[in-house]
Amino acid sequence: MSASLLRIAARGPSSALFRTVVARPQPIAVRAAVAVPKTFSTSMRMRSEHAEETFEEFSARYEKEFDSVQDVFELQRNLNNAFAYDLVPSPAVLAAALRAARRVNDFPTAVRVFEGIKAKVENKGQYEQYLAELKPLREELGIELKEDLYPEEAN
Repeated sequence: MSASLLRIAARGPSSALFRTVVARPQPIAVRAAVAVPKTFSTSMRMRSEHAEETFEEFSARYEKEFDSVQDVFELQRNLNNAFAYDLVPSPAVLAAALRAARRVNDFPTAVRVFEGIKAKVENKGQYEQYLAELKPLREELGIELKEDLYPEEAN
């Protein structure tokens, strides 16, 4: 590095190259004219142009999403999105997710689907109903439950 470049860097920015912007206080009349939202939130309200989605439309959309999964990233992203809603996905959606996990050869994610179901349902009875509904598919695809894999950790 040349000595002149070091001197310029040590001096800091030159007033000829950089112009400083000074914030000038606004008059009171201008500040009052600025529109202030009437809610306590500091963020803008999100407006959706889409109508509310029914459970059947949600299920059909995610079945289609899982049918088109091509890699593990897409599978896990779709599962995260499906489980992010304030509802438990239908057995048909979960069956499509399990088939997608098999198609991309991702056994751990298939096991985690059942952990997600267990976390989302309201009680153990609902979890048992999901297990009963998906049992033939689990046996067909060879998917074990975490409770079966690690019985000492089962609660």
